[in-house]
Amino acid sequence: MRERIWKIGECVFDVSRRGLIMGALNVTPDSFSDHGEFFSADKAIQRGLEMAAEGAHIIDVGGESTRPGSEPVTVDEELRRVMPVIENLRRKLDVPISIDTSKAEVARAAIQAGASIVNDVTGGRGDDQMLTLVAETKSAFIIMHMQGKPRTMQIEPRYTDVVAEISEFFRQQYARAIGLNIDPMAIAFDPGFGFGKTLEHNLELLAQLERLRVHDRVLVVGVSRKSFLGKLIESQEIKDRLAPGLALTALLRVRGADVFRVHEVKENVYALRVTEAILQRDK
Repeated sequence: MRERIWKIGECVFDVSRRGLIMGALNVTPDSFSDHGEFFSADKAIQRGLEMAAEGAHIIDVGGESTRPGSEPVTVDEELRRVMPVIENLRRKLDVPISIDTSKAEVARAAIQAGASIVNDVTGGRGDDQMLTLVAETKSAFIIMHMQGKPRTMQIEPRYTDVVAEISEFFRQQYARAIGLNIDPMAIAFDPGFGFGKTLEHNLELLAQLERLRVHDRVLVVGVSRKSFLGKLIESQEIKDRLAPGLALTALLRVRGADVFRVHEVKENVYALRVTEAILQRDK
């Protein structure tokens, strides 16, 4: 496997050798995945510390739910939720912290508090200042694809060719980012499973993951606890989605995914370690 680098601040990760686990820390009262379990700052900080202890390479902190049907929150409210968490985790941890936001003002405050990655579900389209901010602060940047907005994205999403269209979106946003002097080595792409996609769209993207790679950049996948897993196993229980999520962590690492955004960190770390031990032998 050829070397693939992701530059995060002063750190350089060779994700061709070791994939990265990104712990999803939702500081929201209405997250679909944890039902607001970590809405209080104290609980969120504790969970972030636990994720790092379990082996998370990145902690991804978000203060606005992006579940289907969700409504946006104000900048002030988003800042109120995430800033105490980021500030405390930065003092206590040395792993990179990501801010999951589409607002440049929130991203700027988070970066000043110690975040080094901007994870934007709009891929830089939601705020016309976002790309400029990323370039100015030399942050790592995850460009995610989403059709529509969270409130309406799952109302009859349509594509002519979902893989080709998302690949073209990545190419366009990459060109915009490079044009604004964002370091290409700091860019990663996320297809946005479940963000304006039907079950069939998600399956097609999973089956053809490597076609989504643009300019040999890092691929981030976030399938943890997603509703399409429940549809596949015919269960509405969130806890039942762990096993299929772990199966996809192993499969997608073989298929070329580099970073895995997950809720159950320890289990996914183990799945990744076993998969990579076999991949290292298969050379």
